[in-house]
Amino acid sequence: MDIKSKIEILRDELRQHNYNYYILDNPTISDYEFDIKLKELQALEEKYPEFFDANSPTQRVGGTITKNFNAVVHDFRMYSLDNSYSKEDLLDWEIRIKKMVDGEVQYTCELKYDGASMNLTYENGKLVRAVTRGDGVRGDEVTANVKTINTVPLQLNSDYPDRFDIRGEIILPIEGFLKMNEERIENDEEPYRNPRNTASGSLKLQDSAEVAKRPLEFLMYSIKSNNLSIQSQFEGLDKARSWGFKVPQEAKLVNSIDEVIDYINYWDEHRFDLPYEIDGVVIKVNSLYQQDELGFTAKAPRWAMAYKFKAERVSTKLNEITYQVGRTGAITPVANLEPVQLAGTIVKRASLHNADQIEKLDIREGDEVYVEKGGEIIPKIIAVDLSKRPSDSKPTKYITNCPECDTELVRLEGEAKHYCPNYNGCPPQVIGRIQHYISRKAMDIEGLGGETVALLVHEGLISNYSDLYELTVEQVIPLERMAEKSAENLVQGIMASKQIPFERVLFALGIRYVGETVAKKLAKHYKSIDALMFASTLDLVTVDEIGERIAESVVDFFSSEENRTIIERLKSFGVQLEISAEKLANQTDKLKGQTFVVSGVFETVSRTELKKLIEDNGGKVSSSISSKTSYVVAGDKMGPSKRTKAENLNISILTEQEFLELLR
Repeated sequence: MDIKSKIEILRDELRQHNYNYYILDNPTISDYEFDIKLKELQALEEKYPEFFDANSPTQRVGGTITKNFNAVVHDFRMYSLDNSYSKEDLLDWEIRIKKMVDGEVQYTCELKYDGASMNLTYENGKLVRAVTRGDGVRGDEVTANVKTINTVPLQLNSDYPDRFDIRGEIILPIEGFLKMNEERIENDEEPYRNPRNTASGSLKLQDSAEVAKRPLEFLMYSIKSNNLSIQSQFEGLDKARSWGFKVPQEAKLVNSIDEVIDYINYWDEHRFDLPYEIDGVVIKVNSLYQQDELGFTAKAPRWAMAYKFKAERVSTKLNEITYQVGRTGAITPVANLEPVQLAGTIVKRASLHNADQIEKLDIREGDEVYVEKGGEIIPKIIAVDLSKRPSDSKPTKYITNCPECDTELVRLEGEAKHYCPNYNGCPPQVIGRIQHYISRKAMDIEGLGGETVALLVHEGLISNYSDLYELTVEQVIPLERMAEKSAENLVQGIMASKQIPFERVLFALGIRYVGETVAKKLAKHYKSIDALMFASTLDLVTVDEIGERIAESVVDFFSSEENRTIIERLKSFGVQLEISAEKLANQTDKLKGQTFVVSGVFETVSRTELKKLIEDNGGKVSSSISSKTSYVVAGDKMGPSKRTKAENLNISILTEQEFLELLR
């Protein structure tokens, strides 16, 4: 037998033994025998480097050092999930679903693992990259670290697409977490707070050999590809099992929301019997065709819902109420608490939201308060224990002046929050706007973080985001914790941001109420900052989904002479303040003012491409048929109730070819 064949046979044997042990929980050889084979393979690979394979079982031991984790754009966006906390929420969700799709609806129920979301990309059955969720559009590549996780297959079994993504959660089982903490305590080290944060933090360790020492697991929950042969979510889970992924057996296919509720109730009671932490249940419409029909909102799929188990609640003392100033000038009162353990973390602070909330709960300094994590993430005060209130307690008086610049606060009609109107002179507003400008969803400036922004402002090097483009390496090097290479990366990152497209620049400007979705709509409608700057409130409210409050905020932003000066400076530096000629070439107003509903399966173009064609030509895509619908584009398998509704409302129904002809 030649050396290459021997190496390949050893690799195949080790992959199978790894699969038997970690996926099937049915080892066929001892740990000692496995280690002997692994060492034999390592020795051969070292002696014959020409037979190197990036996905060899030997790569699981780690050893790769990663200094910088590169940002990678996901092939398929990783959406958030809408949350539900009651049976009523789920019933309302089901009603919305049944209005939008025809036929019976089945649901796949899965446990909501409490870890770090991960996207794995496979080509020809081999793992090519692993990327964190990040902001859903782009994340950090952590391939070297993820390869050390034994439940991540490096080479798949047969019958897989050429290229596809697998989504799942990287978790740290409770037993492994406790063992890690025992070792840390024995070594006089601070124990880790909870399994979720420890799992997430492990992915960003620079030395993958350190990651290999941690008993992390990857639990798969979905497949993403443009050429899948599977028809349902539940079928996808089975298919992933056959490829070699660990897919928890607790997933269940059910036929009604009542069965969903039964599943939730069972796991709410039995979740502590599991080997890992969960914080709820994820419910998905099972049919991938129906999922496609339902589509997405700006933030989440309409076909999935996360049911969160009741939040943990604790009581502690409220020591002091302080006030924070946001980048828009909004004032947020903060409760500074006696430190208390809550849902695996130490909580010291909680948001009090606004003056109305403080008055409603009659929250006072010195009170014993009940704290819980809203959605298991942000701590909030939900009640006061009046039986423990001190006799000399006094009602809270909300501040009247900005805690940072002493400007008198204002509260606009219909607004819950107070604002500091000192837009250009209040330090947290100035710093916050620049921090927003450089953030990942906005200009995504590599090498520049929030703390550095604050330092640049305090040192007088910048006073607004247009000043960034005049920074030099020589100016930046003297800053605290700044080496020459870091300074060069920072300046290069700023220069690279000149290529960020107009819609993201518009979001980056930090206009109140102009989030990502609104920025895209405004950019698409006006096509340049110049056109938008001269738009009136009356003009703006004619744009799809732009209300009076947003319109007034946009007009107010551009009425500021200082803001207009900053825009002119950004132009002079080459920042993209209009839609590129390439994008404009693919956009028309042929379908302006018309609303389309897309339903069914299409042959010439995919449903996603069809919707993009509508939007690129000025039309609007809606998820449901109403009297405002102009056309329904109907493919194969369009539901009969949708067709009937369209006919009853006298709405024109176009075939795929008729729609494409309409565009021509």
